[in-house]
Amino acid sequence: MTLKISPVLVKELRKKTGAGMMSCKKALQETNGNINGAIKILFQKGLASADKKVNRKAIEGIIGSYIHTGGKIGVLVEINCETDFVARHEEFHELVKNIAMQIAASPEEVMYISLNMIPREVSQMESEMESKKEDLINKPDQIIEKIVAGRVEKNLKKLTLLNQPFIRTPNISVEELIKERISFFGENIKVKRFIRYTLGN
Repeated sequence: MTLKISPVLVKELRKKTGAGMMSCKKALQETNGNINGAIKILFQKGLASADKKVNRKAIEGIIGSYIHTGGKIGVLVEINCETDFVARHEEFHELVKNIAMQIAASPEEVMYISLNMIPREVSQMESEMESKKEDLINKPDQIIEKIVAGRVEKNLKKLTLLNQPFIRTPNISVEELIKERISFFGENIKVKRFIRYTLGN
């Protein structure tokens, strides 16, 4: 027997996730009305559908800005989508504003959008520094290689916007936030470029 889900619960889940009514109802039925479980299901499905869209061309969008309180930090960011229709959407503008705020709140070493945009020389320099650490002395080469690779990846992620925890929901990354919106709009969304200004620098 299918569990009857109240319209109020469906409405609440829609508000939290932006997913369609039937998707919300189905997710709630799968989790016996557990809203947190339903959010998790919708999020996982959203990421799966978003992954299929990430290589699609995105040349529309907007340039957003954010000036932090006091006027000491400013951000310009270009976010692209596939159509002008989505670019004019209020929720797309909200996403751009959130990402601009994220950049303003991120540590100053966040200079790249994703790992694949980090220059090779930066990666090599990190690798050299990590391989010279004292705690690796006398360890077998294979073990050193694995430890260094893990540490380098961890260090490089700190430099990238997409790997930062989202300031408003720290249990997801900026990349996962964007994938949620890709799923919601049904279009590819990309951070094209950004610049962060700090007064006096």
